[in-house]
Amino acid sequence: MNAYVSNYLRAKSATTLQQQGLPLSTVYPSISVFGLGYVGAVSMACFAKLGYEMIGVDIDDQKIDAISNGTSPIVEAQLGELLSSGVAYGRITATKDFVTAVRDTDITMISVGTPTAEDGGCDTRYISAAARNIGEALRLKDTYHLIVMRCSVPPGTTLDLVVPEVEKISGKKLGEDFGLCYNPEFLREGTAVADFFDPPKTVIGASDERAAQTLANLYGRVDDNVLFTSIGAAEMVKYADNTWHAVKVTFANEIGRLCKSIDVDSHEVMNVFVQDQKLNLSPYYLKPGFAFGGSCLPKEVRAMQYLSDINGIDAPLVQSLTNSNRAQVQEAFDIIESLGVERVGFLGVTFKADTDDLRESPVLDLMAMLLEKGYEVSAYDPNLIDHNFSSAAFDYICRTYPAIAPVLKKLPEIMCEDIEALRSRSDSLVVTHNTAQFRRAVTLRDETTSVVDLVRLFPEPLEDQSYHGIAW
Repeated sequence: MNAYVSNYLRAKSATTLQQQGLPLSTVYPSISVFGLGYVGAVSMACFAKLGYEMIGVDIDDQKIDAISNGTSPIVEAQLGELLSSGVAYGRITATKDFVTAVRDTDITMISVGTPTAEDGGCDTRYISAAARNIGEALRLKDTYHLIVMRCSVPPGTTLDLVVPEVEKISGKKLGEDFGLCYNPEFLREGTAVADFFDPPKTVIGASDERAAQTLANLYGRVDDNVLFTSIGAAEMVKYADNTWHAVKVTFANEIGRLCKSIDVDSHEVMNVFVQDQKLNLSPYYLKPGFAFGGSCLPKEVRAMQYLSDINGIDAPLVQSLTNSNRAQVQEAFDIIESLGVERVGFLGVTFKADTDDLRESPVLDLMAMLLEKGYEVSAYDPNLIDHNFSSAAFDYICRTYPAIAPVLKKLPEIMCEDIEALRSRSDSLVVTHNTAQFRRAVTLRDETTSVVDLVRLFPEPLEDQSYHGIAW
């Protein structure tokens, strides 16, 4: 579906669609928006600016009156003038009549509130109400309709809550009578209009190809690189994005508190920090996998924790990093333990591929846990084939990292000369390096040998009951 829709967007225009006899609503569908708050009002104004007819739906008379009069119900740059223009050109109306709004449009966007519930979860009562209202309207409608979720919800909400409500009340079927998309918004307050027309990304999670295509057409004039994914992933992207932004704010503030305590200008530090767009601001380090290790990260994190302590600075984010890293090693151990195997073979021992560095390799921590529980552990690592396990450098590592010294000293008897030898000594393979050699080893393994993948060897996880990913 993704490749098809991407090619479709690049190849087709409104003109060619009309020339092929497709209905006008395929080119310029009309849109209703449930919820005229922050996201709904901005969406109304911006889509109207692109030429779409918009009908806003809300239960709040003040919001309806404001938008009907072409004024903004919220403080947001450029929003008032866009709403005023949309009303003047007859592209924007607002109403409480949800049945008419859905009946007279081709697409309905749900932008209602999703406040925090008493238990800390998401309060979905307004989504349920909107879904029921849409279902009532669709019961009276014979043509295809697209429902688009635009509010933040826990993964599963769109399919598990909205679809049953709509189908039960409307008597219609997803994929036949209506389509469904989750389309997260990435609008910053104060620059929401600018962000709409120059989005950081446009994400569409769709129930089917037709739904994806219909929604993608809306964004063709502002983003020709739509990202298509599953509905669940699209829901989770919104949470991941905002949590990451919170992490960044918290991280910068903790660095700031520490810098101030040691008389260093925090803005000078962070101005340099953000110049690095190869590592600091990039996809690097942001793919789920195994714990971090090596000569730098663990040591520098401990140093930051120590600096915070001796300077009396409360830095809970930094202080939590080591514990979270240990939790990832524990997760790998728990997966292995759940398999009920006795012999565990490791494909990779060093802290990452293409290096012989054993310093603070989390693989050694995992090996140590398994050995302590009585597992038979073997390993193969092409980076260590010529490694001198009796060198002064190796002795230095053993002295410097006493926690893993026992397993380090066992490495000569644990190591196998090749993958075949490792296979013969293993009931389960634990993959810690993402290499072509190890991908082949997993693909060609005996069907009775299970795999614990800590590095995401394949773009798509194997459809295999004996394959287990650490975070997928």
